[in-house]
Amino acid sequence: MSGTAARNMDGHHVEGANCAFCSNDGGGSPAHSRSIGRLGLAMVGGIFVLNSYLLEWLQPDQPLSSDLSAAIGSIILAFPIFLETIRDLTKGKIQMNELVAIAVLASFAGGNFKSAGIICFFLMVAIIIESRTASGAQRSIEDLIKLTPRSARKISEGKEIEVDAISLQVGDVIRVRPGENFPVDGVIASGSSAVNQSSITGESLPVDKENGDEVFAGTQNLTSVLDVKVSKVGEDTTLGKVKAMIMAAERSKPPIVRLIDLYAGYYTPTILMIAGLTWWFGGGDMNSVIAVLVASCPCALVLAAPSAVVAALAAASRLGILIKDVSYLETASKIRSVVFDKTGTLTEGDLSVAKLAPVDGVKPAELLRIAYSLEANSNHPAAKAVCRLAAEAELKAGKIDLFEEAHGKGVSAKLDGRPCLVGRGAWLKSKGVSLTSTHEPSEEESLGMSIVFVAKEGKAIGWIGLRDTLRKEAKDAIAGLRKEGIRQCSMVTGDRASVAEKVGRSLEMDEVRSECLPDDKVEFVKNVKKSYTVAVVGDGINDAPALAAGDLGIAMGAIGSDIAINSASIALMTNDLRRIPMLVKLARRSNSVVNQNLFFGMVFVIAGVSFSVFGYLNPIAAAILHASSTLVIIFNSARLVRTGEELTASARQAE
Repeated sequence: MSGTAARNMDGHHVEGANCAFCSNDGGGSPAHSRSIGRLGLAMVGGIFVLNSYLLEWLQPDQPLSSDLSAAIGSIILAFPIFLETIRDLTKGKIQMNELVAIAVLASFAGGNFKSAGIICFFLMVAIIIESRTASGAQRSIEDLIKLTPRSARKISEGKEIEVDAISLQVGDVIRVRPGENFPVDGVIASGSSAVNQSSITGESLPVDKENGDEVFAGTQNLTSVLDVKVSKVGEDTTLGKVKAMIMAAERSKPPIVRLIDLYAGYYTPTILMIAGLTWWFGGGDMNSVIAVLVASCPCALVLAAPSAVVAALAAASRLGILIKDVSYLETASKIRSVVFDKTGTLTEGDLSVAKLAPVDGVKPAELLRIAYSLEANSNHPAAKAVCRLAAEAELKAGKIDLFEEAHGKGVSAKLDGRPCLVGRGAWLKSKGVSLTSTHEPSEEESLGMSIVFVAKEGKAIGWIGLRDTLRKEAKDAIAGLRKEGIRQCSMVTGDRASVAEKVGRSLEMDEVRSECLPDDKVEFVKNVKKSYTVAVVGDGINDAPALAAGDLGIAMGAIGSDIAINSASIALMTNDLRRIPMLVKLARRSNSVVNQNLFFGMVFVIAGVSFSVFGYLNPIAAAILHASSTLVIIFNSARLVRTGEELTASARQAE
């Protein structure tokens, strides 16, 4: 048995396939066609085998016709297994297909065609059940592909022209009517509507969209006609990235599967040796030998981890949790500490200017204009808040040269030829700017505010206070993590101590670190890793170093964000913090189900082989036991699919 790369019964390359009756189908319509083909083989072969029993009963004096019918049915049912066995042998491999092939050949050699037919029938049933149940990730991809329309209404010279969606280019304008899905990512150019984003974010509530808002391929326009300017097409769309992540996760293997693969090569020779000893000490009893070979086929063991992982991936995708590699599921199950960023993670990240405090002789409008001129070139949440206020005040930015941004600290540039700085007080001081001329805010005055200082020509000319609001799900998320056994919840932020402590107290954080630079956040995470397996949660834009430093990086609100998807181990397509404890719960349940499956699989194999060796199990009973063990494993894994239903149910109730 080789788990690294095998081919399924139709010759298509698959990762992690170990035998003809435990192989995954490829995604798309070919998988469905292969399942239909197998079902057809099972039905035709089964009819011939059943007919042999009827002929034996109706025409007992003509055994040849009964045996011929059984032989034809057995050959039809055994054909895929023999085909795969030949392929293995031509490559010099000995895998589990050979066990079944030898068992069937032994039945043929003994003239027991009915037993061979029944054995092959139950193995074929196991093939069909496994291929239709364990190919959930491929079917998820099929469902995603169906979400994207094949045609679109392109606006050209004021007229609608129906074109293939694949022909759209960035900058084109398309019209999407109510009830239709968006074929590409874009920005609303005209109109406002409610949009159902559940296919990507897992949220059941629609989101209101208006001019300038982003919309994503595969999501559904609900209420009004929208004109959308195309921003991304094909694989570059958010839906395309989701599809790629699902495919990557499905191809990856959890550590337990890699361990099984490591020892798989010894399995078939060991079973063949046991079968030989059974034949020798059993006086040449071929029934016992055949039963040993059939009972030893470890489909249940092979499916133990993959079936649970696929079910967990399906549940995670439904909740808008995208997992890049299934090994991260096992890591998530071991998490004991979670480190949160503040702005954009625990808080809404939608900062607003709460106060302008210029020094004497400087007007508030001038303070805001200087800050706006520099911050207009930054994507930081504080910069966006300043720009919004300046736009409302209809201020115009000055001419900027030599713009530079110090990550997490501030920005500098020459405004109309004069050097200016906007950023944290400590950073301005490190640049030689004295803050003594400003009226620094008192703790009471600045309670709950983030402070940004503004300097011109080396002198501070005032500060700007910004406020943020706590996410409504934050408390529930922290409580959920405590319930899941997380021992330490921490918060690290570049914000001031008074703001950080206020948020930390309201969420009952175990530890709060304020005024942290990106390097400080990384250092804090490394220190926590000395005691716990740690997950780092951030917005994926300003927290990439910290996300990479943790054992597990979780990027919040990744929808539409390339940086978020690329910087973390796991991407949440929504900002609902309750997905994090749900992820931990799902990971632990998945780990538990894998262990249960491995236990059940070992019990079935060991018991089946043992009973067969001592003659208590005939070949037909061994085939039934094999099919039953496969069903038990698959149905046990399927329980994971419903994980997290309470989240979507509560959202529907709120709606």
